[in-house]
Amino acid sequence: MKVNVASSNSGLESIIKHPDQIITMDANFLIPPDRSKYANYRFDFPKFKEVWLDPIFEAFPNLAIHEAVYDELVLPPLQSYIDGLINSTPQRLAVHQDEALTDEEKVLRDSIEEKIYPLTKYEPLLDNKEDRGEVKSLAYIAVKDLPYFAAHDSNAIQLVEKAEQWNTGLDNVQAIKMYELIYFLQKIDIGDKKSLRMLYKYQYHLTEYEKKHNPEWGQFVDRMDTLYSSYK
Repeated sequence: MKVNVASSNSGLESIIKHPDQIITMDANFLIPPDRSKYANYRFDFPKFKEVWLDPIFEAFPNLAIHEAVYDELVLPPLQSYIDGLINSTPQRLAVHQDEALTDEEKVLRDSIEEKIYPLTKYEPLLDNKEDRGEVKSLAYIAVKDLPYFAAHDSNAIQLVEKAEQWNTGLDNVQAIKMYELIYFLQKIDIGDKKSLRMLYKYQYHLTEYEKKHNPEWGQFVDRMDTLYSSYK
């Protein structure tokens, strides 16, 4: 995925100022990444929890997932971790449920799904799992006017950022990328900075293509600091 350090994200600017806003996450924000075909290591759950999951749940009090994303979290330790967050008092992770939609909202949700799914691998008649979570999540938050969708999937991000061009009906949604929140965590000094640097490298600066097109960690932080210098 391309790292954009040329222009700022108004969604990230808003989150930096008000981190208590509701941020809905895609499954790839929660599932440990495995890029072992490019590297001689992978993130197991305990390491990913330490480096990424615990810090984001410390930094953001109102994180959420759609019930379709919850169904994708089949790794037992991850499922147990997520259940603990959902069932804690106070609740640390909300779950968007389609049954909470009104009849009018369900009609609007269906119309948005009709626009989105042809651009993904999801087939409503088959109700297959591939891309189901992102389609259901995006349609729900668009209907509920919840502006932020956090994802590490280039197609999901394009559905949002090319909403007008692709006519996806997601004009009121803003995409938040993983690298932006990695930057935010190190900026507010939550999480281990060396570990966050390792996660950034693993996700964005691993292949020859990525090394050619994406900045290395020091350049990334410097350029992001320049973009978001007003939000210290």
